[in-house]
Amino acid sequence: MTATFNLFLIVMSILALIVFIALRHVNAGYGIFADRKWGILISNRIGWLVMEAPVFLVMGLLWITSDRAFQPVPLTMFILFQLHYLQRAFIYPFLLRGKSRMPIGIIAMGMIFNVLNALMQGGWIFWVSPPGRYPVEWFWSLPFIVGTMIFIAGMVINLHSDHIIRTLRQPGDTRHHIPRGGMFRYVSSANYFGEIVEWTGFALLSWSWSGAVFAWWTFANLVPRAAATYKKYSEEFGEEFIRLRRRIVIPFIY
Repeated sequence: MTATFNLFLIVMSILALIVFIALRHVNAGYGIFADRKWGILISNRIGWLVMEAPVFLVMGLLWITSDRAFQPVPLTMFILFQLHYLQRAFIYPFLLRGKSRMPIGIIAMGMIFNVLNALMQGGWIFWVSPPGRYPVEWFWSLPFIVGTMIFIAGMVINLHSDHIIRTLRQPGDTRHHIPRGGMFRYVSSANYFGEIVEWTGFALLSWSWSGAVFAWWTFANLVPRAAATYKKYSEEFGEEFIRLRRRIVIPFIY
């Protein structure tokens, strides 16, 4: 099983690289880049729910069927992971305002990746990692302490940035606006920065190749999108946006 799982991680890493290169040239058609060429458009709320729920459900299945389900450290990792997707699948969609739509092609690809990611994270934590890999003492290890702090910081940044984006428009307003405040003082895609930080923290706290591959996927998916968003803001708002002197997604660096 370990050899197969390692091959799985290698394939996922290569696919992330392909996605990273592709997204430098093609904008994934959701959000401000929503495009019918990716399929029929449906409600954003339904789209996010259908796309994100599978990872929550598959991760739960891997947890409850494992004999490690209630070991303290794996259980804590499970709870942290599920907290993100509980919010993303079952809360975030119903906080969305307006009537934005999402193409079914993007939803389908998101569902596939989310299932594979649940197999990566849940598979490692509950099935593939060596017995005793995460004893209670892991709670006091440097990777777990630092990783958990980074994970929580990333989640807070992500949630706060999403709140700022949601409240940009007043009822009836359909214009685009420049997000301001929070980490948007430093980068144009603070929500993506928060998510990158979050899953980098998870990779550290689990100290696993599966966590690292997910962090790499998050970077590969979101950094090109952040660059496209920066370009769109620059074209749409011109000097008003450029004079803010923000970075794209990583404060003070990129």
